[in-house]
Amino acid sequence: MSAVTHPRFAPRRGGAKASSWWGRAWVRAVEEAAYADRDLKHGRRLARDGAVGGIAVDSGTAFAAVVEGDDAWTTSVRVPTLDAAGISALVEVVAAESGRIAALVAGELPHTLVEHAEEAGVELLPYGSELDAQCNCDHWVAPCPHAVAVLSQIAWLVDADPFVLLTLRGLSREELLARLHKDVAAAAEVDPELEADLDTAEEAVRRVREELARAE
Repeated sequence: MSAVTHPRFAPRRGGAKASSWWGRAWVRAVEEAAYADRDLKHGRRLARDGAVGGIAVDSGTAFAAVVEGDDAWTTSVRVPTLDAAGISALVEVVAAESGRIAALVAGELPHTLVEHAEEAGVELLPYGSELDAQCNCDHWVAPCPHAVAVLSQIAWLVDADPFVLLTLRGLSREELLARLHKDVAAAAEVDPELEADLDTAEEAVRRVREELARAE
């Protein structure tokens, strides 16, 4: 899996919290991870001010540069990835109901998908203790405000595209589609709705790649 670098966010004014339920769950995890309220406020301000560069997201990790004053800091974030059994279980949960892959492509994370994943032993949404951050600044505790800024902007990415969350957990958009295609091809009876969803998802992946290429 190769990292995908998302374009830098422009400054946001008048509040910049996530709007979706899963985005807000990520925000709560960031709040749990923050050591002090002042670090949380400082990091959120940096995020709103557009101080974070393009965020590169890969399996279990994300990293970005954060500019503050005349200094630039390099921050990395780590999230525990699912093991092989967890990945297989998650793929099965997505394939269990037609419309789920289409919802993901449309930027939605069905609540039932997360619930059924949890029933299968798969935790998608992280807890604060799972968010590990490192920065080359001299802040005495992690996550530092620069890391909080990156984590806060990751909430915006997850808010807009749940596949960012899946990638951080170890299952990229491309791998999910490939495994679903393999399952469909191996099935005795092909689900036409699932095939249509996969076709739509693949076209969406192509458009996303083109947009990211233009943004570089």
